[in-house]
Amino acid sequence: MNNRMKTLCLAVSALMALPAQAAFKCVDEKGRTHIGDTPPEQCSKVVMYEVTRTGQILRTIQPTLTEEQVKARIAEDEKRKEAEKAAGEQKRKDLALLATYSSEAEVDVARDRNVEPIQGRIKLSKERLVAIDKRNKELDEELEFYKAGKSAKAGGKKVEAPPMMVEEQARLKQEKQTVTKTIAGYEKEITELTAKYNVDKKRWLALKTGGGAAAVDPKPSDPKPADAKPVEAKAEAKAEPKAPAKKTN
Repeated sequence: MNNRMKTLCLAVSALMALPAQAAFKCVDEKGRTHIGDTPPEQCSKVVMYEVTRTGQILRTIQPTLTEEQVKARIAEDEKRKEAEKAAGEQKRKDLALLATYSSEAEVDVARDRNVEPIQGRIKLSKERLVAIDKRNKELDEELEFYKAGKSAKAGGKKVEAPPMMVEEQARLKQEKQTVTKTIAGYEKEITELTAKYNVDKKRWLALKTGGGAAAVDPKPSDPKPADAKPVEAKAEAKAEPKAPAKKTN
């Protein structure tokens, strides 16, 4: 077979492999069907198919997205990813919560154990405030003497208060403000810590009763569950009162 015959055979084979007169087809937004040898203009915003004359679909052509549609799709994908991430994080926290506590009472014990040292710091700070107020009162009495009194050695003239006393009183005033602010910070810390353990307890009860996510819907604004190690709740056994002995005649 010469080269010319080989070329002719290859051309015939290629033509036989091609679909017979493919066309483009779509249904527009109004439900009207459009068909053309080239993509109809009316198909630019809808899904279009490349088909054979017998109706066989060769490929599906998605419509070209507008800039707004691209942004909307990206935003939707990001929202879906965030939701999946939040669900996975919540599942991790739930498993940790169930592994941390075996009873509702253990949550309260863990809360009290973490709040107690903060309450101790508040007590010490308040004691310091009492000491500051006591010293300030003493300084006020001493300074009052200098404000109203007169010294015979100074020829009856008014004597100025020692600078060290004035400086000490100013320093105590500043310290009182700092300690008062510190106490407020401790009290806020206790409030936030208590809220976290309350969230833990509510979530733990929901998981134990089978409520799961339907019972407690955690939101980003909710306090994060508190991290705590397992604490064994000590149950105090109460002795039952004995019945009085019967008197015998």
